[in-house]
Amino acid sequence: MTTALVTGASAGIGAAFARRLAGDGLDLILVARNGERLAAQAAELTERYGVAVTALPADLATDAGIDAVAERLADPDRPVDVLVNNAGFGLGGGFLRASLAEELRMLRVHCEAVLRLTSAAAPGMRERGRGWVVNVSSVAAFVPRGTYGASKAWVVRFTEGVALELAGSGVRLMALCPGFVRTEFHQRAEMDMTALPDWMWLDADRVVAAGLRDLARGRVVSVPDVRYKALLGAARLLPVAALGRVSARAGREFGPRRRGERAGRFARRGTARPGG
Repeated sequence: MTTALVTGASAGIGAAFARRLAGDGLDLILVARNGERLAAQAAELTERYGVAVTALPADLATDAGIDAVAERLADPDRPVDVLVNNAGFGLGGGFLRASLAEELRMLRVHCEAVLRLTSAAAPGMRERGRGWVVNVSSVAAFVPRGTYGASKAWVVRFTEGVALELAGSGVRLMALCPGFVRTEFHQRAEMDMTALPDWMWLDADRVVAAGLRDLARGRVVSVPDVRYKALLGAARLLPVAALGRVSARAGREFGPRRRGERAGRFARRGTARPGG
């Protein structure tokens, strides 16, 4: 494999994927909204690892952005062997307090972009008999957590379905489902995470390393930490209603920083998320 494309590559889990794949000798195409930040990142990775790195600024909440990335993935003369669908974002506050426009934007980035980019990359991978697609989901996929959790659950099921369809083709798909990771994600969504205990935080580089190990082993769903595996195992024993109450309580504890203001204000400021 020679070239990887990573969305949401400018920070967090996406940046960790970029470092790891560049370290493994793959040329990179980095996708995010901030072109200036991408260009600096590309120069740094090229200097450090000696690989070719291309910055492809694109907003995956728009048709134009998705089209630009899909066109690059489908180019038969410049094959992409590894696709990491990592772009995403969070919203502070509950479903009824966020703006409908931002909820729909989330669905486009988390679901439509993942579907369309996978659709663009997979045919060429199957024809070549090789390829990896990593769709970054979240442990939120397994608990009731509004639009965010629902969109991440869709990512898991979509990945499982396409993985079955491509079984035996040489193309592997995996949904990566991390827990809380130290990235810019919560800061950008203006969530106050000070109440979260230290033991629940994960390191982005370790999440990526664990995920790639699971991918190499042929796992279709990866929860990259024993602590979260244990938590999800316990959660499966709870009735859905009880699990929903626990999830809602967590949402209140780790909600918007300025609790006196309407979360819709924060929702309008929702930004591209670097990872799970």
